[in-house]
Amino acid sequence: MKVDYPTLAKTIAALTDGETDVVALMATVACEVHHCDDRFDWTGFYRVTGPQMLKIGPYQGGHGCLVIPFSRGVCGAAARTREIKRVEDVDAFPGHIACASSTRSELVLPVEDARGALLGVFDIDSDQPAAFHQRDADEIDRILKAVFGRL
Repeated sequence: MKVDYPTLAKTIAALTDGETDVVALMATVACEVHHCDDRFDWTGFYRVTGPQMLKIGPYQGGHGCLVIPFSRGVCGAAARTREIKRVEDVDAFPGHIACASSTRSELVLPVEDARGALLGVFDIDSDQPAAFHQRDADEIDRILKAVFGRL
């Protein structure tokens, strides 16, 4: 099964319409994205909870790391630089944190509110190498901006 991005975007827009609670929004996005494509093995948010610190938020899949500093891993790098990180081989990423030994590739996107404040990062892991394409990054980024950019 491969994701149908127009349908995913419409579904998430309908489910989140009028909602302003960040955790509720994160839970809904994580659930919908996780179940839309069989490449997605772990899907969830790491929230900014302090200076240079991420903590696990709503997610789907096996357990994740509880705390990730901005200085470590793919999620930390995305938070620190506020740039999308698409990693084809996590073992080749300097400082990668192995929250799950099955992860082979990763897509992490920064999540900002309307004022540009960093709320956290959205992390999608795959047990397949090179699972993510530029279209995945572009489409998911568009969805995240539509949901969280109105807050």
